[in-house]
Amino acid sequence: MFKLIETILAGKIKTEQINNTGAKNIRGELELAPNACIKCNKCVAVCPTGAIANNNSLGLPEIYYKRCLFCGKCVESCKEEALQHTRKDPAPIPINENLAVMGELIKNRIGRSLAIRHLDAGSCNACDFEMGALSNPVYDLAQYGLSFVASPRHADLLMVTGVVTRNLEQALIMSYEAMQAPKIVMAVGACAISGGIFGETYAIAGPLDKLLPVDIAVPGCPPRPSAMLLALAAAADFYATQKK
Repeated sequence: MFKLIETILAGKIKTEQINNTGAKNIRGELELAPNACIKCNKCVAVCPTGAIANNNSLGLPEIYYKRCLFCGKCVESCKEEALQHTRKDPAPIPINENLAVMGELIKNRIGRSLAIRHLDAGSCNACDFEMGALSNPVYDLAQYGLSFVASPRHADLLMVTGVVTRNLEQALIMSYEAMQAPKIVMAVGACAISGGIFGETYAIAGPLDKLLPVDIAVPGCPPRPSAMLLALAAAADFYATQKK
């Protein structure tokens, strides 16, 4: 036992600082080099979720992170290497017009507490695994005043992963209605935001915003724990302003 403790201390394991830059090979935010793009639209054609479109007057591709799976197919299809993945997480997206202030809060360290109720509405569990890492010693969300609670009656924020299946539609709405106002809804991952790779089928009620008023979205498939932490930090400060 003492040997184990000695090894841990020698390794200097400590809480990680929040940042939006991942490991060397991570598929992060996409970066387009306009001068290198030949406007062939191959990236538009190969995207499985329609996250890339060509709707502007310049004829250049535009990325919609609400739909993006970060699968890399667009980058692979670009022989000119005009489109590349960076190591940066895409920023959380404020949805509600009243949350414009959240864009600034995302950049700042949290100074408020927040009780979170997680609800898996029909995910593949990838987002859930990343979310679970928030409680480990590396990310340690408790140091920022964040905590998961067992009941929506105790929650300030409803954190939803997965596309909403019809079997969980009622549970989702009941959880939201059980929360006390003011309350915040966060859609985590491409499935919750836009339906992701699952799209629309007889078994799916739709993306989260069809059923509940979504305040903030965290793009990714799945998003990294640090991206979730940044969004939760912004949500906590915004919640504090709503309570005043």
